[in-house]
Amino acid sequence: MAINMYRTVILLLMIHLVQSRDETVINFVRDFILYEQKPTDLVLSGLCWEKHNQIKLVNTVSKIGVRSSSFSKFKCKFQFHFVLLLIDLSCPGTEHVLLNATDEKLFTSPFRWLVLSNENSGRSREILYSRPLLPDSELVLAEQTAEGFKLIELHRPSINISMISTPRGFYNGSLVDTRPYKNLFRRRRDLKGHYLTISNVIQDSNTTKYHLVQEDRQELQYDAVAKICWISALHAFEMLNATPRYIFSYRFGYKVNGQWSGMIHDIQLNKADLGTNCVVFIDRMEVVAYTDTVAPMRMRFVFRQPPLSYVSNIFSLPFSRNVWIAIAVCSVACTATFYLTSKWELKFETNPTQLDGSIGDALLLTMSAVTQQGCYIEPRRMPGRVMEWVFFAGLMALYAAYSANIVVLLQAPSNSIKTLAQLATSKIDLAANDLDYNRFVLSPAQTLTDPIHQSIHDRIDDGNGKGKYYHIYEGVERIRKGLFAFHSIVEPVYHRVEKTFLESEKCDLTEVDFINSFDAATPVKKDSPYIELLRVVYKQLREVGILSVLNKRLQTPKPHCSNKLAAFSSVGLMDLIPVLLLMMYGILFSILIMLLEMAHYRLNNYYQVKRKLNWW
Repeated sequence: MAINMYRTVILLLMIHLVQSRDETVINFVRDFILYEQKPTDLVLSGLCWEKHNQIKLVNTVSKIGVRSSSFSKFKCKFQFHFVLLLIDLSCPGTEHVLLNATDEKLFTSPFRWLVLSNENSGRSREILYSRPLLPDSELVLAEQTAEGFKLIELHRPSINISMISTPRGFYNGSLVDTRPYKNLFRRRRDLKGHYLTISNVIQDSNTTKYHLVQEDRQELQYDAVAKICWISALHAFEMLNATPRYIFSYRFGYKVNGQWSGMIHDIQLNKADLGTNCVVFIDRMEVVAYTDTVAPMRMRFVFRQPPLSYVSNIFSLPFSRNVWIAIAVCSVACTATFYLTSKWELKFETNPTQLDGSIGDALLLTMSAVTQQGCYIEPRRMPGRVMEWVFFAGLMALYAAYSANIVVLLQAPSNSIKTLAQLATSKIDLAANDLDYNRFVLSPAQTLTDPIHQSIHDRIDDGNGKGKYYHIYEGVERIRKGLFAFHSIVEPVYHRVEKTFLESEKCDLTEVDFINSFDAATPVKKDSPYIELLRVVYKQLREVGILSVLNKRLQTPKPHCSNKLAAFSSVGLMDLIPVLLLMMYGILFSILIMLLEMAHYRLNNYYQVKRKLNWW
C-alpha cells in the first residue's frame, strides 16, 4: 500500500513538472509576442505538442489579439510582415520544415521566426545552422535552461561566411532584452568584408571606365551620374564593412522580347547587387526595388524660348487695347477739327500749302502726325496751328514710349512654351541626344498610347532609320542658335552650355518633361538581403551632406541668368514680318486704287464721248 502511494506521489510530481514546463513555454511565447509590439499572426510549424497544449497556446495568444494557424502556403504578400513562425527543434519532422522554408524563401524579410530548442534537438540544430539566415532575416533561437530560456539571434553576412550568434536576452518569468540596439540595421551593418558589386552604366565615353575608378574628376561632361553613384557606393560599402566590386554595362536595361538587357539583366542574374541611378519604370519593378535618389538624372527637352516676335505681333504689344482705342478716337477728333478749321480758313485766303477744306487733306495731315512724318500742307490760321501743335506734341510722347517698348520686346523671349502639348504644336525643331536611352524612351512602344508623345516621336524619328539624333555638342550648339529643342539628360547639356553660351543666351533656357516619371533612383535586386541596409546608409549619406557635395562637385545645375538687361540682339526678317505684311497690303491697296482710278477715268471719258455723239 505504501509503495503504491509512493508511486502515485512520484507520478503527480512528474505531471506537475511537465505541466509547469509547458506553462512556462506558453507564457514565454506570449510574453515574447507582447515584447515585440508588432502586429502578429502566429504560425505553428510542425509542432508535435500534445493537443491540449496547442489549444492552450492558441487560447493564450488569442487573449492578446494574436491569431494562430498551422503552417500553410502564404498567399497575400501584403500581410507577410505579420507572420511569426514558431517551431520546436525537438519535434520530429522539423528538418523538413527548415528545408522547405529555405525553398520557399521564408528566412528572408519580412518573415520572423521563434525557434525553441532543448537538449534533444541536435540534428535539427545542425540543419538550422546551415540555413541561409542572411542580414535581413529575423530568427530568434530560444534555448531552454533550468531557469527559463536563453535567447540568441542567428544570422550570417553572406552564404560563404559562418553563422554569427548574438545574445538577445533571457526569460525567467519575465523577458529581459540585452541587445545594444533594437534597430535591426545597427545590429547587422557589419558584413565582415563581404563583396558587394555595382553595375556602372557607361554611355557617353569609354574613357569613363578609367576616370570612374580613379575618381580623378576628369571629363565631368561624360557619365557624371555613373561617377556619383560609384563614389556614393564606395562610401556605403565602407559604412557596411563590405568590399566593393564593379562591372560595366552600356545600357540601363530594357525588356525586349521578354528578356532584360543591360544593368537590369546584371542585377537579375546576381552579377551585381545594385546599379547606377535609373528612371523608375513599372516593368523594371518586377526585378528591382529602388532605394534612394543618389544623383539627379532628369530627362527633359531643353530649348531656348522662341522670340516674342515669333509667336505674336510685337508692334501691337507696346500699348494696351484701351490706349489704342484712345489714340484712334483722338485721331478721328483731330481729323474733324482740321476739316472744320480748314473750311473756316478758306473764307479768308487760299494758298498752295494750305488745306483745301476737304476731308482728304485733313485725314492726310492726321496720318502724317500719327506716323511722325510731317506734311507739306498745314493750317494757316492760329486755331488750326494750335490744334496741329498739340496733336504733334502728344503723338511725339506716345512715339517715344512706343519706340522704347519695341526695343525691349525685340529682345524679350516669349515664354509661350511651358507644357509638352505646347511644345508638340510649336514650330520648334525637335531632336534627341544620340544615346541608347533616347532610342528606348522615344520608341513607338513607349509613345503609342499617347497622341502627344506619338506626335513628338514622329517629328524626331521619321521611321527611315535615321531620325534626328545628334551628338550632345551639335545638339547644344543648335539650342544656342534658337528654335531647337533637344531631349537629353539635362546635366551634361548644362555642362556644355556653361562652356559655349554667352551670358545673355542663358536667360531664356527652358525645360519640358517628356516621360513624366519619378526621380531616378538606385536599383537593388528585389529580394536582396542587403536592400534595407543600403536604403539606410544612402539616407545617412544624404543626411550628413555627402550626396549633396558629390552632386555639386560633379553635376552642373541650370545656368543662372546674370545680365539679362544687357543682352543685345539684332533684328531679323522674322521680327519685321508684321511691317512687311503692312507694306505688302499697302502696295496691293495702292495698286487697287490705281486700277479703280484708271477705270473711273476711262469710264468717264467714254460717257463724255458718248454724250457728245448723242448731242450731235
